Amino acid sequence: MSETLQNLSKAMAQTVASASSGIVRVEARRRLAASGIIWSADGLMVTAHHTVEKDDNIQIGLPDGQTASATLVGRDPTTDLAVLRTSVQNLTPLTPAADSMQVGHLVLALGRPGQTVQATLGIISALGNDWRTGAGGLIDQYVQTDVVMYPGFSGGPLINAAGQLLGLNTSALARGISLTIPTVTIRRVVDMLVQHGKIRRGYLGVNTQPVRLPAALEQQLGQETGLLLAAVEPGSPAEQGGLLLGDTIVALEGSPVQQHDDLLALLSSDRVGKSITLKIVRGGQIQEMSVVVGERN
Repeated sequence: MSETLQNLSKAMAQTVASASSGIVRVEARRRLAASGIIWSADGLMVTAHHTVEKDDNIQIGLPDGQTASATLVGRDPTTDLAVLRTSVQNLTPLTPAADSMQVGHLVLALGRPGQTVQATLGIISALGNDWRTGAGGLIDQYVQTDVVMYPGFSGGPLINAAGQLLGLNTSALARGISLTIPTVTIRRVVDMLVQHGKIRRGYLGVNTQPVRLPAALEQQLGQETGLLLAAVEPGSPAEQGGLLLGDTIVALEGSPVQQHDDLLALLSSDRVGKSITLKIVRGGQIQEMSVVVGERN
């Protein structure tokens, strides 16, 4: 037993040492520095948005002990992600995990709030489906761990036993819970920020509230609720598309719409500027309307 524990201890230390080459210190706020993840060898890094309190004069502590300047590529407050870039080349990005996560898997949360890497051990305590943050950002999978988030760990990686990247740790999305933004979400947000400098979000210009559909429509559509339009903004894409106060949206491009989150999820960035088909209920009758999706400022 003693030899087994010693081998496990050595293996964990080696995993941390190997992964440390992909972790940076992020000095972008007045108080304690935060951590960041090297995303690509050419100087792209990702960290937690809430730790980047300034847009310029950002300093990065590299794995070799050197300090370099970085620029802000873009940020997404709704998913608590920010992307930075440094001119330093030939960095060592962390390798994304090949295997899917399971509850009970051993994981390590790493951070570099100082000169050296710090680590804490835990397990994946809960996994769930995609969810939206309080600010409306889409997180592709709910990942909760029991790791201790020490000061300065936000923006650092969660890695598996093989030292592969599972996601980015943040203390800002839920109070008292250690949550991890999965790699698939990071990749989506990074790609969009690099391409556009911001997250493009679809916009119709409506206020909605869920309503129960009449029994006949419920049976016909195969869903219990729809979204009643409580307000339509003047000059908005919705008004230009002919939507009226009192209409009830029940589907967008064939996908059911029952809650406001359904509508937000379907108004994805790839639909900005494109015509979509909305299925609505007006005067008790089902109709289809074409609306060109705007972009939220």
